[in-house]
Parts: sequence; C-alpha cells; structure tokens
Amino acid sequence: MRPHDMGTLFDEVAARRTHTTVVLDRPFDIAPGRGTEFTVPQLAGLVEEAAGWLHAAGTRPGERVAVVKRNHYDYDLLACAAIRLGAVPALLSGELPGDVLETLLERLKPAVLVTDRPVPAHHARRVLSLATPVAGELALDDVRGTRAPAPRHRPDDDPLVINHTSGTTGTPKLVVHTTRTIIDRLARFEALRVPVVGTRRDDVVANASSYAHGRPFCWTGSVFCLAPRKIVLLSDPASAREVLGAHPPTTIEALPSAYVRWRPLARGADNPFRDVRLFVSTYDAVHPPVVRTMLHASRRRRPLWMQGWGQTETGPLTFRFLTRAAVDRATHARHLGRPLPSRAKLAVVDAETFRPVPRGRPGLVLARTKALCAGYVGEQDRWQDKNSDGWWNTGDLGVRTRSGAVLLLDREVDTVPGLSCLQTEDVLEDRLPEVVECVVLGTPGRPPVPVVVTADGHLDPQRWRSAVAGLPSLAPPRVVTWDDLPRTGTGKVRRRELLTRIAGHTGTHGTGRWT
Repeated sequence: MRPHDMGTLFDEVAARRTHTTVVLDRPFDIAPGRGTEFTVPQLAGLVEEAAGWLHAAGTRPGERVAVVKRNHYDYDLLACAAIRLGAVPALLSGELPGDVLETLLERLKPAVLVTDRPVPAHHARRVLSLATPVAGELALDDVRGTRAPAPRHRPDDDPLVINHTSGTTGTPKLVVHTTRTIIDRLARFEALRVPVVGTRRDDVVANASSYAHGRPFCWTGSVFCLAPRKIVLLSDPASAREVLGAHPPTTIEALPSAYVRWRPLARGADNPFRDVRLFVSTYDAVHPPVVRTMLHASRRRRPLWMQGWGQTETGPLTFRFLTRAAVDRATHARHLGRPLPSRAKLAVVDAETFRPVPRGRPGLVLARTKALCAGYVGEQDRWQDKNSDGWWNTGDLGVRTRSGAVLLLDREVDTVPGLSCLQTEDVLEDRLPEVVECVVLGTPGRPPVPVVVTADGHLDPQRWRSAVAGLPSLAPPRVVTWDDLPRTGTGKVRRRELLTRIAGHTGTHGTGRWT
C-alpha cells in the first residue's frame, strides 16, 4: 500500500488487518483517558471522532483549521481529521512566542482554532479548547458524540496542509503543500520497501519529533503503510529512558536536538539504543560527536546513520549515510551528501549575479524539485521572489564538490566573512567533549561570539584556549546551560533572539533576503 488520501489513511491501513501497535510516552491531549497503546483501527476511529468534533465546531470544506498545543502526535491525527472534512489543517507549534503566533493566526484567519493555550478570540470564528475553556470557547465535551460527515476528497493540486518553517531567524513562513507535492512526491516514495534503509514488518520504529512540522506528517503517510510491528512516539525526548527502555527501537528518527540530549543516555548502562540498525536525522546538521555516540551505542554489527537535508518548502533534497568508521574519521557535519536521484537537482550560484560558480567555490544553493510547496500564506510575493524559473533559493551557502556532493557553509543570513560558523561549531564540539552544543554568532564590527552550552554552565578557561588554537579569532565564549538558549519547537536555537540578547541588536553580515 502507498498513501494518497490522508483523510482516510488510517481507515485504509486498518482495512488491511495489519498488526501494528502504537505506543505513546503519554496519553493524547485529545484523548487523555484512553491510555498509551493503540491499534491502527483505534487510531482510525479517533480520527473519525475528531472529524465529528471539528464539524460540530463549524469546520466546513475549504476552510482552515489551526492547531496550537503541546507537542504530541495528535497534531497529525487532528490534521487527518480536518482533511477528512475537506478542510485545510494549519499546524502551529505550541512553542511559538505570543507575538509570532498572533502574526501567523492573522495571516491564516482560521474558521476553527484547536488550542490548549489562551488565544485572543478574534483570531478564529470558533475556538475549541483542549484546556479549561473561557467564555465563548467550546470544550471537547461540547462536541463529543457528533457524527462525522462522509469523507470528502479534494483535487491533488488543492491545498492539503499548512506547516510553518522553524523560525530561527525571525517570523516563520506558513508553507502550503498539496497532495501532489507532499504525499504523491514524497510520502509515496518513502513508502517503498527499500533494502537496508526501508521499514521492515518486524521493525520497532521510534520517532521523537516536533509534530506541528511537515516532516512527521509526511512520515505518517509512509510508515503506517509499511506496517512495522510497533511504532513508538515520543512527545518529549526526556521520556526516552523509560519508554525506549521498555520498547527498544530498531530504527529511530529524531530531532537533532533530541540526539544531543540523548548522548549521556546512550553511554549509560541502560542504553535503549542497543538494537538500533538505522538512525535517521532531518531538520538540521548534526555534529560528528553526536553521531559517533549514537552509532557506538548500537550493538548491531553495521548500524547506519542517514542524514537528510532539505526544507519545509521542498522536503528532502540530499542524503548521506554514515557508518561507525566513516563518522570516526569525520571532522565536520557540513557534508550533506548528494541530491536524491531523479528527485532533486542542486546548483550553486554567485549570491549577487546568480550565475553558476565553479565546483569548489562557495555560493548560494538553489534546488529544483517537483515536491516544491505551492506557496506561503500571506506572503506569496516572498515565495515568488525565492522561486526563479523552477529553481528554489534555499538561503543556504554551500560548495559543490567534484563528486557532486554538497558542503554546507552557513545560512546566508548567518554568514561571517572568512569563517564558516557551522564548521567552527563542529571543531569546537569535537575538541571539547564536555560541550553539549556550540552556536557561533556573527555581527558586524566584532569578532564572532561563540555561545557554549555545558551541563552546568561552566567551562575550564585553559581547555577553551587549547580548543580555539588555530581557529580564526573569536570573542570570549558565553557559557550557558541548555535551558538558557531560546529555542524553536524543533529544538533549534533562535539565533536572531540570541543575538539580540548578546549584542543588543539583530544586525548580521548577511542580507537575510532569502530566509
């Protein structure tokens, strides 16, 4: 089976009488009394129930349903419920700051807003509260028991789902995908039983993601069709010790920030990653020490790390596989691999003239893919500006090697003349095992500022001086703990906000035009 209609996906999988068990780290926010284990038919029933709730709240075909809540996989169940009604779900992370959320809701103008946080009522026609409702809001108890209408099917090129970009450098964009772009051209491809990296029927598949984003929605379309023995869904990486300990995965996909937080767990006696044959990482580059730790935590003979690079707008563009031997030799995470065969093409061009540059020289990375999103809600002119003759401006600076691989340097907005922030972060993390994470920020007129995360917020000054030997000039480090950094829902550092805290402004060497 391969996915197509996300509104009836779980019904179609259930009809095949598969024996997949779904395990959660905590009950769904939309079904708090139903425990933490589900069958696929039970998930199908919950999606149909939720469609009834949304219909009772006033959702009609073609309208938008916004979801803003705590991170959990029921984001994707609500998305499927809205799609079943012919509506368009817009999934917004519950980690968004209030002013950013207001901006996005104003652009969306949803008919119904499903939320567990206080939101001004004027942003939606009706608010369905998952917490204690205030005057004028509906509670789940007000709409339970409403029978859902028959599923409605939409043309493949009509809007299907709206997800937002990470927002590390400002207000996120609202990305519109269609059935053709995100399901037919991405999820259906992933639903193939590819040797070695494909999901097997006896796999225990784990995922620790930010479920408001586009990647887990696409993943849903593929993994349930492949019907593994068990699917384990983590809403919080901190639950890995208990939940993955009880259900050791054989494949796992997680946010880069989750892998970072799991390093101590992977080294411990109760390591739950011992049976993993395939680690998958998307969203962002992962520094070599993290990959090294995870691969060596597996007791399999040849575990693999699969690194995907892409964007919310495009889906995956390149891939790279790492073995223990390869990552033990690696000194940076800039190598993103090669474009997906027959799926994506890349070009590197001069940032001002947009003419191709020779291989080995840095430039802006452009991508061509049939999976490109249909636009940005409320900012279509911005989407048009980044899309030229079918080539999408990723906003990343990189280099094409002679073999066709891509070496990522930095986001254009984060660039520092004569320095790759990403490469510098790699080197510092490799030389300082006690560093959990390093972020290098560039601002005109000053040396780049390294912000260093350690477990206790302290770092030996002599160790630092040894680590920066041979590197370009850097400002003294700002040493902080994990919770001191402003982060997005995917765990990425909000660089612009952090720069404002440190430098008092958001000025960078880059133009920021392509973010």
